[in-house]
Amino acid sequence: MFEPGDIREWRGHDVVDDGARKIGKLESIYVDTATDAPSFATVTVGMPTRHRLVFVPLGGATVGPGYLKVAYAKNQVKDAPSIDIDGVLPAGDEEAVFAHYELEYRPGADGERRLARR
Repeated sequence: MFEPGDIREWRGHDVVDDGARKIGKLESIYVDTATDAPSFATVTVGMPTRHRLVFVPLGGATVGPGYLKVAYAKNQVKDAPSIDIDGVLPAGDEEAVFAHYELEYRPGADGERRLARR
């Protein structure tokens, strides 16, 4: 896993799945608000005239020369909840992102968001 300080260096790099199939380009990182650790990435996917950003967990991700390899299959990532290129993940949609990957979702003690974009 890459360190939070390296995040900006990885924007625009290829994101590949567990079988080394290209999914898209790394657009941004979402951190866990409780720990400030990288938790999810958004990946640019779609046709040239109709791009969208899909979410993929960073647990188990590794880096190689010019790519980020995630621990999920390309089809699962492409079917994940998405937002428009200039969109923002609504707080009410966070749980669906976690559920898509069968990950436990718990908002903060006072109902705070779990993910924040970096």
